[in-house]
Amino acid sequence: MDDKRKIPIIEWQDLDKRKFYVFGVLMTMAIRVSVYPFTLIRTRLQVQRGKSLYTGTFDAFAKIVRAEGVSGLYRGFLVNTFTLVSGQCYVTTYELTRQYVSRYSDSNTVKSLIAGGSASLVAQSITVPIDILSQHLMVQGQAMGRFRETPQGRAAGSMGRAKDVVLEILRLDGPRGFYRGYAASLLTYIPNSALWWPFYHLYTEQLSCVTPSFCPHLLVQAVAGPLAAATSSTLTNPMDVIRARVQVDGCPSMVQTFRQLMQEEGIWGLSKGLSARILSATPSALCIVVGYESLKKLSLRPELVDSRHW
Repeated sequence: MDDKRKIPIIEWQDLDKRKFYVFGVLMTMAIRVSVYPFTLIRTRLQVQRGKSLYTGTFDAFAKIVRAEGVSGLYRGFLVNTFTLVSGQCYVTTYELTRQYVSRYSDSNTVKSLIAGGSASLVAQSITVPIDILSQHLMVQGQAMGRFRETPQGRAAGSMGRAKDVVLEILRLDGPRGFYRGYAASLLTYIPNSALWWPFYHLYTEQLSCVTPSFCPHLLVQAVAGPLAAATSSTLTNPMDVIRARVQVDGCPSMVQTFRQLMQEEGIWGLSKGLSARILSATPSALCIVVGYESLKKLSLRPELVDSRHW
């Protein structure tokens, strides 16, 4: 590949960290607001038995809006915003790990694979309790999950419902209940993250070889990101279905959950929520790629700005 078509990668040491974190929080919040409805739909589709409530992604969207209003698409969102912390931990771990691995390997694929997996491990350790709480809120009142919405919680609003769920988790499982399905989460998101970054760089490099020289780098990256997201989401969706059921239904183990799913719905049960997951992951990836690459450009140290051309 011609050097002129190589996609420039801004590394950790090139960034003004203060700008990076301020812009990063704002960007992450904007992404969460835009894709959260599909995250909620995906969770409900994965947890429901067969097609007891929804026949698919668009059917779920229409029924939720009709029955609960637009606000129904954002149930549990307030709690979910606490994952902003894990988002910043993710990008920090990713960049620092890339920097460390670069001492031993010049391969972008190797650096991305190791950094993506490590970043997901750190982020999931922070995110799992928040995910468990927000997932229960997503399905509450839908005859799904272990906990039912109480009149007192409904009257108290989102924080009242969240308090009810927290108390129920503590009553049934104790503090460890907030890490139910932790292993399943790691087996879902570490491979997802570890696969996304190498696929992203692979698609970016391949697309850059076949696009005209005047095509902006950012446009190539904007196509590669969603392609990588769709690929990694498809490969890891079976474990994501199992993870959701372990965490929301309280199934005791991944193996038992898998067997029950096979018995009830067959192999196709492992694809539940896939379209919603892709619809959530691809726009998110597009925002992450365009936003993250732009974020890194905006966060370049002043002395490096004139040396980079886009």
